[in-house]
Amino acid sequence: MREIVSEVGAPERTVQQTTFAILAAISFCHFLNDMAQSLIPALYPLLKDNFHLDFGQIGLITLTYQLLASVLQPVVGFYTDRRPMPYSLVAGMGFTLVGLLILSIAPTFAVLLIAAGFVGMGSAVFHPESSRVARLASGGQHGLAQSLFQVGGNAGSALGPLLAAFIVLPRGQGSVAWFSLAALLGMVVLTNVGAWSKKNRPAKPKAGAARPDHHHSLSRGKVALSVLILLALIFSKYFYLASLGSYYTFYLINKFHVSVQSAQINLFLFLGAVAAGTIIGGPIGDRFGRKYVIWCSILGVLPFTLVLPYSNLFWTRILSVVIGLILASAFSAILVYAQELLPGNVGMISGLFFGFAFGMGGIGAALLGQLADRTSIDFVYRVCAYLPAIGLLTAFLPNLETRKQAAAK
Repeated sequence: MREIVSEVGAPERTVQQTTFAILAAISFCHFLNDMAQSLIPALYPLLKDNFHLDFGQIGLITLTYQLLASVLQPVVGFYTDRRPMPYSLVAGMGFTLVGLLILSIAPTFAVLLIAAGFVGMGSAVFHPESSRVARLASGGQHGLAQSLFQVGGNAGSALGPLLAAFIVLPRGQGSVAWFSLAALLGMVVLTNVGAWSKKNRPAKPKAGAARPDHHHSLSRGKVALSVLILLALIFSKYFYLASLGSYYTFYLINKFHVSVQSAQINLFLFLGAVAAGTIIGGPIGDRFGRKYVIWCSILGVLPFTLVLPYSNLFWTRILSVVIGLILASAFSAILVYAQELLPGNVGMISGLFFGFAFGMGGIGAALLGQLADRTSIDFVYRVCAYLPAIGLLTAFLPNLETRKQAAAK
């Protein structure tokens, strides 16, 4: 640690070394948050039978919690960039807790949507501030920190369907209430994280002062274009993931006639691969450059997505794992790249990209559900197979590492 002087002259500390204890805590809470969130799509087969839902209504549930998260996250991030609220993490996990309790007793489809909305609000509050804490604790290893943070969420997303298969499905909808204890544990941990964040948050630089982040000497127009390209890449990634996250179990059941439990286990394997892929992208981006990771992750998965709809059960399992592993490595690299494009706006950028990812996942689930009702699940996977081709837009992204080196001379 070293000390810096704030605008009022009081010394304030800024983190110079990677604080792995805080990264572990925030990753663990990300695990709990996304585990709770992933219970919702994992319960779709149960909810579909209990409430006699069609695929369009299932997509609407996903749209509710993901669209709420999408709209609110950049707003929360923009606000907390200017008015730090380190204990907002606790409130976010509290929304998730309430959502789980409502989900466990929901008697109608409308109440299911309310429960999904609370879970969405929880994610909206949690993600921008927790991503900021991860960057603050990174000690300069931003890609590694974001990967560690992300892998917690992806691991939780992977475990949720497995827990649903072995705990909720045999016992019924009411057993979802037990998972509110995980959210309560998260609130306790996040109270300590909030205290650390409040103590170590650096002072805002004075007007005209250099920001602590590296400069890249790009024009505003180039920055705006780069952000739009990154959002297009997020669209391709999360629209495709929506086809797997929301409908993979139905795809396996309809095409290969596997049991619901077997389909949930296969969903767990896919999401486990997503968690493993996440941890790879950040450190590789720190070492070799984030644009390289984005190239390989988005466009590199295209051959596998094209083959998946025409594969047998064995190769479907293999290909889904490969797709999850490769595609997941992109998000940490994209997020840190965007944070470096707009230094000093970590919360807003984190909220924008997490929110856009949630929104694309929700809209994708809703539209793909409607498409599945009108055609078939098989047709959905054949159409989505071409989405990674949008990765060609990566060619138009500037090389920030080269720009920063030039600006430093």
